[in-house]
Amino acid sequence: MKKYFLLLVLLSIFLNSCKPKPLISPAQKDQQLISYVNPFIGTGGHGHTYPGATSPFGMMQLSPDTRLDGWDGCSGYHYSDSEIFGFSHTHLSGTGVSDYGDILLMPTNKVVFNNGADGKEGYKSKFSHDNEIAEPGYYKVYLDDTNIEVELTVKERSGIHKYQFAEGSKQVIILDLEHRDEVLDSKLTINSKTAVSGYRFSKAWATDQRLFFDMLFSKPFTKVTFLNDRTAGKKVKAAFEFDNATGNEINVTIGISPVDEEGAIHNWQLEIGSKTFEEIKKETQGVWEQQLEKIVIESDNIDYKTNFYTALYHTMIAPNLYQDIDGRYRGMDMKIHKTKEFDYYTVFSLWDTFRAAHPLYTIIEQNRTNDFINTFLAKYDEGGIMPIWDLSASYTGCMIGYHAVPVIADAYLKGIRNYDVNKAFEAMKHSATRDKLGLDSYKKHGFIPVEKESESVSKTLEYAYDDWTIAEMAKALGKEDDYKTYTERAQYYKNVFDPSTHFMRGRFRNTWFSPFDPFEVNFNYTEANSWQYSFYVPQDVSGFINLLGGKENLEKQLDKLFTAKNETSGRNQADITGLIGQYAHGNEPSHHMAYLYNFVNKPYKTQEKVRQILTELYTNDPAGISGNEDCGQMSAWFVLSSMGFYSVTPGSNQYIIGAPLFPKASINLESGKTFTIVADSISTTNKYIKSVELNGENYPYTFLKHKDIVAGGSLRFVMTDKPSTWGTEDAYIPVTEIKEHLIVAAPFIETGDIAFKGKTTVTLNSVNKDASIYYSFGDEFMKYEKPFTISEKTNLKVYAEKEGQKSATITTEFFKIDPNVTITLKTKYANQYNGGGKNALIDGIIGAEDFRTGTWQGYADSDVIATVDLGKLKEISSTTIGFLEDQQSWIFLPTKVEMYVSTNNKTFTKTASKIIDATKPNGKASVRKIQFNFKNKKVRYVKVVAKKLGVLPTWHLGYKHNGRSWLFADEIEIK
Repeated sequence: MKKYFLLLVLLSIFLNSCKPKPLISPAQKDQQLISYVNPFIGTGGHGHTYPGATSPFGMMQLSPDTRLDGWDGCSGYHYSDSEIFGFSHTHLSGTGVSDYGDILLMPTNKVVFNNGADGKEGYKSKFSHDNEIAEPGYYKVYLDDTNIEVELTVKERSGIHKYQFAEGSKQVIILDLEHRDEVLDSKLTINSKTAVSGYRFSKAWATDQRLFFDMLFSKPFTKVTFLNDRTAGKKVKAAFEFDNATGNEINVTIGISPVDEEGAIHNWQLEIGSKTFEEIKKETQGVWEQQLEKIVIESDNIDYKTNFYTALYHTMIAPNLYQDIDGRYRGMDMKIHKTKEFDYYTVFSLWDTFRAAHPLYTIIEQNRTNDFINTFLAKYDEGGIMPIWDLSASYTGCMIGYHAVPVIADAYLKGIRNYDVNKAFEAMKHSATRDKLGLDSYKKHGFIPVEKESESVSKTLEYAYDDWTIAEMAKALGKEDDYKTYTERAQYYKNVFDPSTHFMRGRFRNTWFSPFDPFEVNFNYTEANSWQYSFYVPQDVSGFINLLGGKENLEKQLDKLFTAKNETSGRNQADITGLIGQYAHGNEPSHHMAYLYNFVNKPYKTQEKVRQILTELYTNDPAGISGNEDCGQMSAWFVLSSMGFYSVTPGSNQYIIGAPLFPKASINLESGKTFTIVADSISTTNKYIKSVELNGENYPYTFLKHKDIVAGGSLRFVMTDKPSTWGTEDAYIPVTEIKEHLIVAAPFIETGDIAFKGKTTVTLNSVNKDASIYYSFGDEFMKYEKPFTISEKTNLKVYAEKEGQKSATITTEFFKIDPNVTITLKTKYANQYNGGGKNALIDGIIGAEDFRTGTWQGYADSDVIATVDLGKLKEISSTTIGFLEDQQSWIFLPTKVEMYVSTNNKTFTKTASKIIDATKPNGKASVRKIQFNFKNKKVRYVKVVAKKLGVLPTWHLGYKHNGRSWLFADEIEIK
């Protein structure tokens, strides 16, 4: 009997152990999630968002315009403004460049075509934020000057304006097709007393944007007046008058299309038809509610909750649908294409969004991710390249890298593959094998030299990461040759690492660009300085640690980053905001840095920094985003990080664990599964992780696998008020490491003057300490053993070798300056544009048309006064000096150039001068040589004086910002 009882007990224990552990219940919403969205977040400060009505990823963004130009007017709206010019139908969310603002409508009480921006009578109106409401899919405002209430709502490609006029007031609606960007052509057609259509072609960031429209008034207009009687051309404006006896409300239904007017009318008829304003508002807000339900959080902190759902909302505004309801769209070749196989999109801010927004989409927008990639491939077919930053069938030429590549690789490696995989891989390799944007140098040297391409350090680093994602996809596809090639290229970051400073630096003629200041914002980096780019090696953190000399050094460098002075030097860069030390959360290159502590066994420091960023740099107010929102990237960082993890290395299928902000969050996946995250005991003080469980089992790892999220399940954090030992052992930390096909970095010139007097001593070095270095002045290479001397103009070739593996061979031209010739500069040049130092104007190195390649000497709002000492009396016949003109970059020719000569450096005689019309517009960068010829003179000193322009011309965009001109000079040649 006892034996039988014991068997029953054991059987019971066994059966109980086999039962699944209780699942964590999903998070529940306490009210409509759209009520937590505050579209005004980001409309102040430098967030550059707009508050108007749009649908998820929709084509139409129906929003008020309060600002016509300027950097903080990129979205057309800024919270500090108090006047509305009208309501246009396209807007960009969080960009750093202005565009859109198409087809402006404004209800008013009088026929007037001036918008009032010049202070004269106009159709603009004052408004108060007290009388303004913004919700997902809906916007409402009261116009104080005209007592008109405006409401807006939308579908994907269409929208409705509702205007409530005051009793007995005159009812006028202004249609302004000239509003905002430069108009290339426009047209307005009156189809009936209630229906009008037309188009507007414009030029701004997108150089040829084409938008067609069709609109229907809810009651007939009694009169229409055109500006100067024009219905076509560049200045088309119309005033529609209505009978106030037929009611105080007017609705305007409008459809837009990138294809034609027929597409515009079909879009609104099929999306809106006869439905009322309230019906459309309810439908769109219902769609928004479904979108926001993809992640449900629980929290008692209303501000945190508002920040979360506003951030999630911002991640779902762009990219934008760019396709009519019948499947037609305008491709990158400007031709009309048609597909029903996928939705076609535009506004891919990929330099920003590849980091977190697209990884977020691989979790909650897998179907759209397929559409995005199919869009990339369509653009590849139509325009020859995948998008880098595309806008309305235009390649903007903005930003760096080829970041459609990691979006594809990340999706493919996560199993998202509803596209032509072979074609995708072909397009990825095509992006990496062109010869533009520094890629020719990158492929040849393993880095981009400063003198060959601007932003050389940033481009080298980002190309290397992109190449790693190509390698990973090649490996998955079994393409061994491609895997080897791109794994080698993924290590090219080693070529811009300076072992003496531990920073990523520009290589200028194979020397390190100097003088070096890691705080200096200059042309070697993209919207950043060396602090903000020197940690960008997400594909090979282990290799980066080795370069630094161990984990302790990476930890120390990170500590210095977060505690450094929060000021930059050099060029003013408005994008560098949200500073914690030199960590700049307001701009994307910093976004992964807080998570790097996990890689050095110090996850508690990641937890500290992430909590600080989440709670201090995201707030529930108009200035609540610390920098440009950037089409969802700033918000995606918050969404992922607040749930407790972040995509440091898209393509690795890992997310690095930080620290959650909410007690509970559930991700409702498209598969129907749910992944729930719980943070027990979380509070303002309990920000550290004590332990973690994944699906009820202990989880000691400080990273999370994508497959574990999309499989559904639960992640439980136990929080505490002090750092713990969780995740500190080597076995549990994240590792990204390149182990195969290791390269030898190209050696660099550690000391030695490229332009020298007499002689210069050259020291060579390499980041590969155990590699041998070889050098040559001709065809025969010698092994480098010790520094050597150069005393004549020559070409130096160098390469490094280790175990039969060679680096690229780098050739540097050395210039010999006449040792008797010296130069004295009375005015000061900018360090970031030093041209090579004090002898730049007499070193024999001639500047090219790109000022960012380091060969020009730049003077900010200053004259150039330079005196050349020939060393003794010499007979001269001409003097020439070069100046760069690049007006878009505020670089102007001097207004006057004068030349003086002297025999004693005391008494100077003016021998020649030339007046230049520096204000004449010139849209291209060009070099102007100013030459003075005269009969032979015996002189020793030649002084050149170039007078600055100073205040920029009134026609220049910088004039409104009190901009001052730059002078860029190079090479004073005396014969």
